[in-house]
Amino acid sequence: MYKHYNMNQITLPLETEVLIPDNDISKAIHTLVESMPEAIFEGFRQSQGASSYHPKMMLKILLCAYSQSTFSGRKIEALLHDSIRMRWLAQEQTPSYRTINRFRVHPKMAALLQSAFIQFRTQLESNGLIDSDAIFIDGTKIEASANKYTFVFIKNIDRHESALLEKSKAKYEALVESEVIPEMIRESDAPLTASELAHIHRQLDDIDTELTEQINGTEDMPTRKATRSARSEIRQSKKAMKDYLDRRLNYQTQRSLMGERNSYSKTDTDATFMRMKDDHMQNGQLKAGYNLQIATNHQYVLGYDIFWNPTDTRTLDPFLYTMQHTFQHLPEYIVADAGYGSESNYECVIDKYERQPLIPYHTYHKEQKKKYLENEMHPDHWGYNEIDDYYVCPNERRLPLKRHSTRTDKYGYQRVIKIYECEGCQGCPLMTLCKSSESDRPKQIHKNMNLAYFKAQVKQTLSSPEGRHRYAQRKIDVETTFGNLKANLGFTRMSVRGHQSVRNELGIALMAVNLRKLTRHSVDILLKLTKTGFEILESRFQSQFSYFFRAFVPAPFLMY
Repeated sequence: MYKHYNMNQITLPLETEVLIPDNDISKAIHTLVESMPEAIFEGFRQSQGASSYHPKMMLKILLCAYSQSTFSGRKIEALLHDSIRMRWLAQEQTPSYRTINRFRVHPKMAALLQSAFIQFRTQLESNGLIDSDAIFIDGTKIEASANKYTFVFIKNIDRHESALLEKSKAKYEALVESEVIPEMIRESDAPLTASELAHIHRQLDDIDTELTEQINGTEDMPTRKATRSARSEIRQSKKAMKDYLDRRLNYQTQRSLMGERNSYSKTDTDATFMRMKDDHMQNGQLKAGYNLQIATNHQYVLGYDIFWNPTDTRTLDPFLYTMQHTFQHLPEYIVADAGYGSESNYECVIDKYERQPLIPYHTYHKEQKKKYLENEMHPDHWGYNEIDDYYVCPNERRLPLKRHSTRTDKYGYQRVIKIYECEGCQGCPLMTLCKSSESDRPKQIHKNMNLAYFKAQVKQTLSSPEGRHRYAQRKIDVETTFGNLKANLGFTRMSVRGHQSVRNELGIALMAVNLRKLTRHSVDILLKLTKTGFEILESRFQSQFSYFFRAFVPAPFLMY
């Protein structure tokens, strides 16, 4: 006997929601979006033209599609026809892929995602799922939606522009020497500007027009031939000047797009070429990408931002500003790896934001080893006289303060260095162990007292039991989140271009990671009900957000 199956019988369609179990991830997405303030959606309202799709519905289908590793606009459109959960979230509405793509790059999308992250974090805190006194910060590189070979490097611009300036100046001097054009009033050693090149081109164009009129106004063949020959030379010079002008303007445009970066992609001008772990040519080839910075707690992403810096050192200050002013969350402890350990970052966290950094400096782990601790020749282990301000080497020779030095890096940050110099190293039996070079110059010690103060403070904090515990949690917390984003969700390359569009898409992807994590956590709680009892769970989670823990299990990747 078979189960009843008849496709020729007319049946009434059922409400789509009854086909979706209560433990589906789409219910989590629905609850999160519906809990967001209504005022945040008013920015999408339009008073003219045809009615638009509701931004709540559009945000729900984007979060649902990204949680199922579907990032293409056309594939998201297909899911609206094939997936039951997508049909329920969209209430049978079917926006086209163009509408979907326009929505995720909408200028108001940033504020919508900001509200979603704030609401999500607030609900996590109210249910005790995260700690409110620490965030774990780290960065990773995400490949941009750009061609791998459309790179523009600042060094190439400098080299080609230098050659161009020399050629254009030589051409101008030749034209002046042959009395084709009059000499301009300008500095003789200065390169030709774009306006000066345009002026020379106009002069040559006027001469070309004048010679053409002379040719048309005479019938004498030798005269016409000589004039045409002169016009040919003028036209060649005019063409060269036009080429110089176009290239000069092109280099200026490239420099304006470059900004403070060293490179950019012609396909996505906001992307910077960086060294990725995925080397497609196995030769250290760079790829266009973005530096994604995230702040996590218990593997939930609480805030994010993107930067053009390939390294993480210079991203901490602006990222903390984003966390404080955009996501409205900056706890007491800032935990990050040694890549963020610098004097400017310590000063930023302690003095500017008045927080406690759990960020080791570059030599912190090296200083914990036995080889360093037993090295008497290292200046850190030498005696220091605080009253007279001098060091004493292992051979009992003094190194008094010689002078102060102020150093400014390329970012404008100033460091004050105290330089101590030995009174005399001649005849010292420890000279070969003390000095790395064989010069006769006395031994010098360079001390940055401001950095030394920060290092001592950080070392004391990291050495405490609480500091060691929090820093050990960093790898488990933030690195796992990157694995969930790249390996589990499969989000390794952008689908949109432009800084703001990329930032919006990363916000959608990271929120999808959060929802999947929360869904997985709800399953773990449900599995423990038989041991702990439902009363314990109900007493712990009393808010509206407790619906998440009774309702959701992970949805599979394959939707159809």
